Amino acid sequence: MTKTITLAHGNGGQENNILISELFYKAFKNDILDKSEDAAIIHNGELAFSTDSFTVSPLFFAGADIGKLAVCGTCNDLAMMGAVPKYLTCSVIIEEGFETRELEKIVRSMKKELEVNGAVIVGGDTKVVPKGSADKIFINTTGIGEVLKKGISSNNITKDDIIIVNRDIGCHGAAIFVAREGIEMSSSLRSDCESLFPQVKALLDANIDITAMRDATRGGISAVLNEWAKQSNICVEVEEESIPVSDEVRGICEMLGFEATALANEGTFVLAVKKEDAERAVEILKTFESCKGAAIIANVTDAYPKKVVLKSSWGTSRFLDTPSGELLPRIC
Repeated sequence: MTKTITLAHGNGGQENNILISELFYKAFKNDILDKSEDAAIIHNGELAFSTDSFTVSPLFFAGADIGKLAVCGTCNDLAMMGAVPKYLTCSVIIEEGFETRELEKIVRSMKKELEVNGAVIVGGDTKVVPKGSADKIFINTTGIGEVLKKGISSNNITKDDIIIVNRDIGCHGAAIFVAREGIEMSSSLRSDCESLFPQVKALLDANIDITAMRDATRGGISAVLNEWAKQSNICVEVEEESIPVSDEVRGICEMLGFEATALANEGTFVLAVKKEDAERAVEILKTFESCKGAAIIANVTDAYPKKVVLKSSWGTSRFLDTPSGELLPRIC
């Protein structure tokens, strides 16, 4: 590990993984933490517990703002473990001089998204720091959810599973870049920031046999699939043509040399479901307006354990590695 922290250490990719495993996991090692899930499963498997901090810049962008993001981020981590979000805490660090009107807009966004999840804020903390000590506002949310389906884990994926993505990828990362750089676009590009519990509940209500779920935030689906391959000692073989990417995101990637698979998402998640339920899971997801692009994207094999293979329509294959470096700092 490097002697100083760089922006790349917050990218959700290779450098971030090294920092977490060699520093934090080493210091705080325990059986729950070692499972490395989106949320910790506690209290005899009945509760899910997660925390997240948000520093996104700009604070307001197409499709969402830091308030909506802060609620979605934590509630989605709970949903990925098959839990219904119940109780959240909210801590804010506010820079001196921040406009009260903007703070009110952020709080309204949080309230609205809490209602989507059926969750409530039950505690919090507020700190104000001198001007220049922080950039406008940072938010931390911590959440507890009630587990509806036990046993969902990214450590249990096998060759009996099929990998699905719930919608087109990369919209959040592309939208933040456009907003940050002030790029004028005559398109409908918006962040995919969205609460995922309604989609998860629909799958659970239909008794879809889900092995694992993970929202593809920093590092995109590349990071998720590589984490899964390592955690479950499997090979994930991805059909490149099957990955849903919008024309707007594809255009941003071609213009700037980004990989859509490495772009951050805030309403996109990856599922591993049993083969016999895969098609039905896609059909259920497609009933949601934002999930018209839901698709099967990969098979699980033992060809190259702990690796992700990207197969092109030309018959060629290459390893899809965990992202490294920092494409877009302060993406969430």
